[in-house]
Amino acid sequence: MPVIINARIYTGESVIRNGFIHFNETIEEVGSMDQYAGREGEVIDAAGRDVIPGMIDIHVHGGYDVDAMDADADGLRRLGREMLKEGVTSFFATTITQGTEEIMRALEEAGPLVADPSTTVEGIHLEGPFVNPDYAGAQPKEHIIPPDAELFRRFQEASGYTIRLVTYAPEQEGARLLEAEMRKSGAIGSAGHTAATLAENRAAGVKHGTHLYNQMRAMHHREPGTVGYCLLERDVNVEIIPDGVHSVREMVDLAYRMKGAEHLLVITDAMRAKGLTDGSYELGGQAVMVENGAARLAEGNLAGSVLRMDTALRNIIDYTGCTLEEAVMMTSVNQAKEFGLAQKGGIAAGKDADLVLLNQGYVEYTIHRGMIHRFTEGGEA
Repeated sequence: MPVIINARIYTGESVIRNGFIHFNETIEEVGSMDQYAGREGEVIDAAGRDVIPGMIDIHVHGGYDVDAMDADADGLRRLGREMLKEGVTSFFATTITQGTEEIMRALEEAGPLVADPSTTVEGIHLEGPFVNPDYAGAQPKEHIIPPDAELFRRFQEASGYTIRLVTYAPEQEGARLLEAEMRKSGAIGSAGHTAATLAENRAAGVKHGTHLYNQMRAMHHREPGTVGYCLLERDVNVEIIPDGVHSVREMVDLAYRMKGAEHLLVITDAMRAKGLTDGSYELGGQAVMVENGAARLAEGNLAGSVLRMDTALRNIIDYTGCTLEEAVMMTSVNQAKEFGLAQKGGIAAGKDADLVLLNQGYVEYTIHRGMIHRFTEGGEA
């Protein structure tokens, strides 16, 4: 049975200053080194380095020349394998606004992967097509439609009921029926690409905000808008992209001060070009130019990011001054809690052995359901 020893372990609930973790596919035992009794099996000596729960990215369109809208299950498997080097052991394959048939195909390919324990796909994030065209951003306007409860039901069926999160505009006609259908199916609605006022968000009972600040009604001193709603409502969970492009570091810090670590969820919103060189790519059938860490449409709108989750982890600490313990909440614990991923988001006996060993903030080992992957600067060792 493999074991990690001499580790500083961030369990998601506490910190074990010098501990060990026995694991197979699941974690068998966690404790301090003064309780450790050696067993046969591979030993990873952390030598005082940090071990955290595997990170969970609930908003990622793609990377490494893969996109969820490719409707390619093998591509999503490859995306998951590539993201292990970022410390990501679970992700939601995220769609973009397209025609109904294109979305259906993407859902049909991604959905079955959720039940496959060899993949890191834990659900689907449906971003669009039920958004506000005035806040389209990189969502293709020609495919945006009003909220449609019946169409969403068909989307859920196509996915095998694996859509866990839906970005939509709660002010649009038909939103109440859509919300009822989402709740019925177990999906959480998220305000995004929206012009909703504070009152409209309250009326909808919104509990999640998509990529805070970006493509949502801004805060004004006479109308707090969706940004104000997300910051002021204590029980609303809010996504943040800490890349210094979507939001400058001071605004990331503001979100942290307002929401605390308990209600902030670090995401990448990464697209196909993550992990690749600068150049020309596409997102939702639109040409995207990636240059100096920013992905933009021809007219200048941001088109997702090229942010890695390990970089996001380091940035959230740098931008806010939070502790690694708090960063673990924002990159894993909160996601698992909100979406009922009981086997994820923590280090405890019985949970999946999804672990990341960090070396000065950089990923050295990622363990997914007991499978050990070691990384060097050039890739997997």
